[in-house]
Amino acid sequence: MNLLIKSATIIDPQSSFHQKTADILIEKGYITRIAAGINEAAEVIDAEGKYVSPGFFDLNCNIGELGLETKEDLDTGTKAAMAGGFTGLALMPNTQPPVHSKAEVEYLLNRAKNNIVDIYPLGTLSQKREGKDLAEMYDMFLSGAKAFTDGNRPVQDAGLMERALLYTLGFGATVISYPEDLAIAGKAKVHEGEVSTYLGMKGIPSLAEELMIVRDLYLAEYAGSKIHFTTISTVRAVELIRDAKKKGLPVTCDVAAHHLVLTDEALKGFDSQYKVKPPLRTQSDVNALLKGLKDGTIDAIVSQHTPHEVEFKDVEFEVAEFGIIALQTAFSLALRAGLSIDLIIEKMAINPRAILNVEPSSIAEGRKANVAIFDTSAEWEYTKQNNRSKSYNSPFIGQNLKGKVLFVFNNNHLFKA
Repeated sequence: MNLLIKSATIIDPQSSFHQKTADILIEKGYITRIAAGINEAAEVIDAEGKYVSPGFFDLNCNIGELGLETKEDLDTGTKAAMAGGFTGLALMPNTQPPVHSKAEVEYLLNRAKNNIVDIYPLGTLSQKREGKDLAEMYDMFLSGAKAFTDGNRPVQDAGLMERALLYTLGFGATVISYPEDLAIAGKAKVHEGEVSTYLGMKGIPSLAEELMIVRDLYLAEYAGSKIHFTTISTVRAVELIRDAKKKGLPVTCDVAAHHLVLTDEALKGFDSQYKVKPPLRTQSDVNALLKGLKDGTIDAIVSQHTPHEVEFKDVEFEVAEFGIIALQTAFSLALRAGLSIDLIIEKMAINPRAILNVEPSSIAEGRKANVAIFDTSAEWEYTKQNNRSKSYNSPFIGQNLKGKVLFVFNNNHLFKA
């Protein structure tokens, strides 16, 4: 199809048109002209006063397929992604069976063909995510897996993590670490601090996250491998990664959007919709995360989209599952956190693709058109009716949010939110 985006302000630090207002002509899925006053026969989108950027890319997304399709399948998950401005998703292997062989990788890639949203399955680091033996990482890499992780199961065996880092070094893949020492965290459900004491609940100390970051930084330095930490959440975690980058270690990290706007104060009502992992921390942690984004310590913002059926969330806080759906709200939360639009696009569209070593998307003539069009001032109410996910476990349903994605275009298909 041919599409003409009129009078859009382009946000793309990779492009020579960054921060300029222009018309963008897309023909047969490619950007053919960027200039003022283009008049061509095409479907027209009036984007005056709006922004256009490369489509967002999520490095930490959970979709139930395979095996957990009652939580989310690829159809509903990618619709939620489109509505949130995402044109690329890295899928965590937290499925049944896990994505631990090339068969699961190839199934997901085949299922995702001809979708507006590009799918990138992440393979498991260990067989069955059991943390004992290495999975068939090279086979999965050849089939299309770009990185390896045990998802929301932190790797407790240091020897296994060392072997994974050494092994992936040989073919240039990335290891993603979810940093949590289970011996320290135990079975606690909330952050350890004043609020946990007030609630009378055992807490997860920040130390549980920080010890694992220290361990994996040492292992990555020893192996000479790159490593990515997902959903860091504490002051000290930011400091540790900042220091590692200053030493020249090839380390990257991301933060979940909800950790930029929520603290453990939200838990005082025992609302299980706020139960996430890592747990909501303190305002000091939030401030450190925001500073880390601004100074370049934190490379990306992720949704950590984690859908659950109602029977797993609408229960007592103690037994409820961790996680919220977040693809449709991540962009609005980044705006709520006070981040500039330039920084948001860097952290949600540009850096994630670089971390996963996939083809960058840029707004330039001759490039494949992969764009999101959005209005940073538009207000909208997130409701069960406009929720595109199969699940409803979000504390933001019923709230008014600012910053709305209007269109996404990728793979020669247009989606109107």
